[in-house]
Amino acid sequence: MAHRLPDRSKLRLLTKGVSAGSSFFTPAPFVGYAALRHPRAISTSKTSEKPAIAIPTGHVSPPVVPATRAAGTPSASTSTSTSDVVEGQAFAHLTLTWPHEGWNENVLLNVVPSHREPRTFGDWIAWKIVRTCRFWMDLVTGMRPEQQVDSKNPTTAVAAIKPLTEHQWLVRFIFLESIAGVPGMVAGSLRHLHSIRRFKPDQGWIKSLLEESYNERMHLLTFLEMYKPGWFMRLVVLGAQGVFYNAMFISYLFSPKICHRFVGYLEEEAVHTYTRCLLELDHGFLKKWTDPKFRIPDLAVRYWNMPEGHRTMKDLILYVRADEASHRGVNHTFGNLDQASDPNPFMESPGGGIVKAFPKHLSVTRPAGLEREEVISKETH
Repeated sequence: MAHRLPDRSKLRLLTKGVSAGSSFFTPAPFVGYAALRHPRAISTSKTSEKPAIAIPTGHVSPPVVPATRAAGTPSASTSTSTSDVVEGQAFAHLTLTWPHEGWNENVLLNVVPSHREPRTFGDWIAWKIVRTCRFWMDLVTGMRPEQQVDSKNPTTAVAAIKPLTEHQWLVRFIFLESIAGVPGMVAGSLRHLHSIRRFKPDQGWIKSLLEESYNERMHLLTFLEMYKPGWFMRLVVLGAQGVFYNAMFISYLFSPKICHRFVGYLEEEAVHTYTRCLLELDHGFLKKWTDPKFRIPDLAVRYWNMPEGHRTMKDLILYVRADEASHRGVNHTFGNLDQASDPNPFMESPGGGIVKAFPKHLSVTRPAGLEREEVISKETH
């Protein structure tokens, strides 16, 4: 029986299709070591020739408090083509499950890096684990020695000899947010199962934990509009998520208090990261992001309901930083409470009067969280 040879045009089409689809496997630059040398530098206080940069203490140009705008309503700034500025708008019309409540102008501008000193052995363990994670993240994201901050005050010091590039910042943001979105989902799902298993309602923690996880994922999706990870970073995130999720799951079963303290310390690192980025933006080291033509993703405009004229990269970082500061305060507060019986103090009516209700913005302005004595009413003691 004679074999029929394939048509040449079909072979050419097949070959062309393979070539087009093989771009996914094209090796991207080694993410961890792709930092470019910057012609300008930030100096530390140890260098006599170049004074260190401190956080500006004067007036910072504030973003306007978001005004209510119908979701999906087009605006002048979102209708222009900026294909040469942003990587894409793949998530521009994503449905918002939990629309952001917004932040007051004072909250946005008064966030500062802070560190809650460990007070118990569990606190110390959580802090050391975060420091270990920070070391590996610096290594994987390609932070060079001259880009490091003061090692004695790693969570509050923001001065470095050399700034990071926009590429380095986005790699760091994406890696950080891909990890930060895990704890809230793990804790929320375990508390959900615990409530079902015991046939009892939760103490209001599940809502805050799942909202936290969703918020971190929205941060990630926003930054993914500006940077598309290569194969190396995808593998790193895959491995890190696999290890971190299972470690968090097992740890939360044994000690949810230590886990919340760990997340509080992790969010301290996030606040530090975004504060340092704002500092370098203010000093003009990130030229692309300060370009008047640069436009942040439409997803960010919709999610934070950002008003016209206040949709710069600096405004975006301010909003993200305030979110991280809120997670910092909420988790440190959860770490101070009784895990089984104390209601969530950031609910509108927690515990039917057993616990005092606190506004959510207080979680931002109280970096170390609320102590249990502040939360529980005296009548219940």
